[in-house]
Amino acid sequence: NGVLGFVQEFRAERSLAALRKMSVATARVIRSGALQSIPARELVTGDVVALEAGDRIPADARLFYTTNFQAQEASLTGESTPVQKQAERLETTEVPLADQHNMVFMGTVAVSGKARGLVVATGLKTELGRIASMIQKAAEAERDETPLQRRLEQFGYTLLWLALGVVTVVFALGYFRGEPLVEMFLTSVSLAVAAVPEGLPAVVTITLAMGVTRMAKRHALIRKLPAVETLGSATVICTDKTGTLTKNEMTVTRVMMDNSHFEVTGEGYEPSGEIRPIPLSPHPSALPAGLHQLLTAAVLCNGATLQQENGTWQIIGDPTEGALLVAAAKAGLTKAELERRAPLDREVPFDAERKMMTIVRRTEQGHVAYCKGAPDVLLNRCAARVTLDGRTEVLDEAHRQLISEASASLAQQALRVLGVAYRPLDQLASSDEEVERELIFLGLLAMKDPLRAEAAEAVRLCRDAGIRISMITGDHKETAIAIARELG
Repeated sequence: NGVLGFVQEFRAERSLAALRKMSVATARVIRSGALQSIPARELVTGDVVALEAGDRIPADARLFYTTNFQAQEASLTGESTPVQKQAERLETTEVPLADQHNMVFMGTVAVSGKARGLVVATGLKTELGRIASMIQKAAEAERDETPLQRRLEQFGYTLLWLALGVVTVVFALGYFRGEPLVEMFLTSVSLAVAAVPEGLPAVVTITLAMGVTRMAKRHALIRKLPAVETLGSATVICTDKTGTLTKNEMTVTRVMMDNSHFEVTGEGYEPSGEIRPIPLSPHPSALPAGLHQLLTAAVLCNGATLQQENGTWQIIGDPTEGALLVAAAKAGLTKAELERRAPLDREVPFDAERKMMTIVRRTEQGHVAYCKGAPDVLLNRCAARVTLDGRTEVLDEAHRQLISEASASLAQQALRVLGVAYRPLDQLASSDEEVERELIFLGLLAMKDPLRAEAAEAVRLCRDAGIRISMITGDHKETAIAIARELG
């Protein structure tokens, strides 16, 4: 019993240790005046860390330099939108965690820009470490027994009372028959010992070990033997949506411009697919001028990067912005080439209150402001629109209504909708508010987070096994319902 339990759990621990070694986090630090890459566990208080888009923050750090730096802090604060960070000193020390804009925290992710910070806490002294410590203490204080352990305990008590009853009856019968008391006592004790199933612990351990082995063949690593039985007792599974049921790879699927709709084929971040009109044209032509202009604006008003690494396409930055780059790449437009012709001049970052962002670029025609954001917000700032053939016309009330209806229709199909606009600047505007006025509306881009191919089958298997599935998401109710229906 001891050997079986030890061997199975030792193998699991060894596998976990190998996995941990494979996924060692690294950090870029400035030591002795040079930028170095070191294992994150070697960081100490006082180190200067260099951060950029895509980096996982290795420790709690006070920022002293930032350039349009944003961090995704959902794992710590629950806030789903990226937080804009800055190096300025806070006016007071009593600031809630979510409002500490000059701090970055271990376990969060940099989504855009660059920054440098001074490490102020590592390991269990970080904000995430404190949470881990509290969870560990709570787990140690309230260690629940598994269903099997509870049933075995109940079985043990039942067996105990049954054995005591039988022993008492045998002892009493022997006593009334005139048997010697010492002999009856020894007989009763041997009966009680015989009633104890000495082989039960070994049988249970062997059964659980067989279960662990079968799970290992299915690529599931079980650390403790009783856990395999707990897993088999599950009746409800509460699952996250993004990244679990879906790929967490936003993909543009529809484009609307000048009351014409286009379908974008292909899924994920690989730029393979095409943009074709709905309904399909029997004689496909080149990309209309207006649509080309829309995709160009979506790329130039963008902080993400699309790159290929080890044969896999990936996005560094916001997944929504990445989806726009992939859609443009399907039309042959790359960010590197477009930025070379239109370098950055200034940026008005996305704000949750404004619900839009703007980037001003220097082009051959002069300064141009490119904007994207919530369709209703963008429409309120637009005075003109671009047609499919590239002409600019007045944005009248009828067209505003058409755009609003198209946006609502796409949203009801579980799609996230963004509006895109631009504005040529005769002279560089002095304020952000001035830049984002009198815009020219280009069109709508609708995207979705595609479901994992295996998710629907996994849900079906669980339901067939009598397990109820609950999907937990921060999405809009209509979006959540549409995805839940698609998953069955």
